[in-house]
Amino acid sequence: MPKATIRDVDLKEKRCFCRVDYNVPMKGTEIADDTRIRASLPTVRYLMDKNAKIVLAAHFGRPKGKVVDSLRLDPIAKRLSELIGVEVKKLDDCIGEEVEQEVAAMKPGQVVLLENVRFHPEEEKNEKQFAAKLASLGDIFVNDAFGTAHRAHASTAGVAEFIPAYAGFLMEKEIHALGKLLSAPERPFAAVIGGAKVSDKLGVLESLLDRVDSLLIGGGMANTFLLAQGYSMGKSLIEPDKVDAALGIIKKAKDLGKKLMLPVDLAVAEKPEAGVSVKVVQPGDVPEGMMALDIGPESRKLFSEEISNAKTVFWNGPMGVFEVEAFRGGTLEVAAAIAHIDGFTVVGGGDSLAAVELSGYAGKIKHLSTGGGASLEFLEGKQLPGVKCLVEL
Repeated sequence: MPKATIRDVDLKEKRCFCRVDYNVPMKGTEIADDTRIRASLPTVRYLMDKNAKIVLAAHFGRPKGKVVDSLRLDPIAKRLSELIGVEVKKLDDCIGEEVEQEVAAMKPGQVVLLENVRFHPEEEKNEKQFAAKLASLGDIFVNDAFGTAHRAHASTAGVAEFIPAYAGFLMEKEIHALGKLLSAPERPFAAVIGGAKVSDKLGVLESLLDRVDSLLIGGGMANTFLLAQGYSMGKSLIEPDKVDAALGIIKKAKDLGKKLMLPVDLAVAEKPEAGVSVKVVQPGDVPEGMMALDIGPESRKLFSEEISNAKTVFWNGPMGVFEVEAFRGGTLEVAAAIAHIDGFTVVGGGDSLAAVELSGYAGKIKHLSTGGGASLEFLEGKQLPGVKCLVEL
């Protein structure tokens, strides 16, 4: 069933409790990347234009239910004020008498930002009384935080038990783009999955095999698949307890007649640091004291060719330790190949987004998903609490 959005409700003078994803990377006290703040602007501006009273809620970092001064949202309020050209008042808490008074005094078109909701342990426990206190600050709930939609927390799902929930424009865009991958992808459909561990992505690998025509596996997780095929992997990151699961995925791909691609060569070194000596070897020839840190040149070529033949591509997870220049070649070549196809392309997950930004091809990707874990769970076919709670049309 399609979900109702903020277009489907009269917003005039309504208090909108709006959950956004402002969990931005910082460099000291400065915001290093404001992409997530910018992603919320269409929703915030629309609510302002419709004369709503906008009460923004967000989490930042992992304060573990305690007040951590370095994780206050003041720098975010300052940046948001600059972007919308209106002062955003940052409150000192997200519940309590002072907060209630501030919200009661709001005028239509005004924006306030509550303090970090994760300063309260009740947030991540989705404690009902805490959710009710948050909900009391709004007449309607606007969920625009797709990146946290897979979490059943008080501010992402709990408030919807008390006030009706509508999708913001970012949430709507994510549901639409990822839904397209699930329901009617143009074929051939290729998925490129990387990152460090198989254990993090077993579910999505399983479900993607039912949907895609080819599955390309790189990054640290490819090491466990290569180990499962009997290759010695030296000092590489491996998960021996996931060998059977990897073999199961290889078998499933074969049974379904799907193409499963693993690296045919690897860039190896003693450690993932700048200035180390890098060798290219075949799987099975990884020297004892070395580790696989990127896919090799031949693998890059084969992966790029497979991607260039696709009409739909989903990518999550880098092909190597792309933070170190010597091991980012595979990730950058995959980014370039995806950017150059004439089809529907989706990139999800923090590391993948950072890699696409680094490659200079971000503008050529059709949809950059703000949710790593959320996009993977969505593609697994799981119901995300932050999506499930939205009003249905």
